[in-house]
Amino acid sequence: MKICVVGIGYVGLVTAGCFAEAGNDVVCVDVDEKKITGLKNGVIPIYEPGLAEIVKHNEKLGRLHFTTDLKYGIDNSLVIFLGVGTPSRPDGSADISAVLDVAGHIAQNLKEYRIIVTKSTVPIGTCDKITDLVKSKTQVPFDYVSNPEFLKEGAAVEDFMSPDRIIIGTINPAVREIMKQLYAPFMRRSNRIIFMDPVSAEMTKYAANTMLASRISFMNEISELCEKLGADVEMVRHGLGSDSRIGQSFLFPGLGFGGSCFPKDIRALIHTGSINGIEMTIARAIQAVNIKQQERFTKRIMDYFAGRENKTTLAAWGLAFKAKTDDTRESPAVYCINKLLGCGVKIKAYDPEAAAGVLEGKIQILENGYDTLDGADALVILTDWQEFRNPDFEIIAKRLRKPVIFDGRNLYEPQVVRKAGFEYYSIGRK
Repeated sequence: MKICVVGIGYVGLVTAGCFAEAGNDVVCVDVDEKKITGLKNGVIPIYEPGLAEIVKHNEKLGRLHFTTDLKYGIDNSLVIFLGVGTPSRPDGSADISAVLDVAGHIAQNLKEYRIIVTKSTVPIGTCDKITDLVKSKTQVPFDYVSNPEFLKEGAAVEDFMSPDRIIIGTINPAVREIMKQLYAPFMRRSNRIIFMDPVSAEMTKYAANTMLASRISFMNEISELCEKLGADVEMVRHGLGSDSRIGQSFLFPGLGFGGSCFPKDIRALIHTGSINGIEMTIARAIQAVNIKQQERFTKRIMDYFAGRENKTTLAAWGLAFKAKTDDTRESPAVYCINKLLGCGVKIKAYDPEAAAGVLEGKIQILENGYDTLDGADALVILTDWQEFRNPDFEIIAKRLRKPVIFDGRNLYEPQVVRKAGFEYYSIGRK
């Protein structure tokens, strides 16, 4: 099938690469000339396990094409996916101006029937706005589909290739069959496509992300109570997750959630409720607990170094909001580092993939985790990278000024670390 993907960011590039891997001919369109030129030269703008290999392989085979020419993409496709960004506005609502702009340009360039599919996370009701906009600019027939993405950063390729489910929002039976054919290569083991109307598809995306975030915030709130009462949150997590009605996923206590999806989508859901006269009480609580958890962890560190802030240097392991990604958007790690810097602490940091980003010039970035330890008064774990899980504690103890670890991800067994001579502070444990 011939496909066009507009907006070659995280979602767009994964979508394009995976569809090409399934044998489709895919045109990737983006207004960023530097990004398109880089992709043509094999430069992948994001870190996502397995993505670089797929992109390079399919470009070499001629199934993946990169251009800034939207008209070319429209002319050479049947299905057009929109994957442009929808960042938060100051009031918490999602800014869909880029989505509407692309939809308008598609309408102006339509010569014959096309299917316009929204992959971007858009507010409930955007389906009507896009449909009305396109109809106002062209008489050429088209169909609109809401097809929200459910990709976890760090496992996006795997999620796309073997999805839990595919949500297709359309009211046209013929379009259902086309979308079913498009996703058939990813349904070899079982059919996990769920059809519904576009508005319900948009709602499903926001509801799913808020539900997942609620599990994280609930465990983080429980972790505070565990610390107060002497319970071990890791044991509680195992006991809770063993209930088949609950399961183990997204029950890990830590610094809270971040990234490009959960915080933004919760804000948008709260705003949508507000303008429709519905108080999203649980969504607001999820948001509040998430910030509180980051503040609580930072306060623990600053309480330890009270009165010595300006003389304190910390080694920070992790900048990305989670492992297996270079994404630092709304990262709890970045939030905590900024708080520590505001107290006068100096930071030396290491992350396997993430760059300094907004922290550029404020902290020292090193290329090896152990090198951050020299002259540091404690090690702070901020991201759950695999390479942080089994370090050489003997080396850490020797290179730190004092053997102290603040573990914001509960990566280590307390008895093991303390036996190695460390003061060890984690989340929800004694």
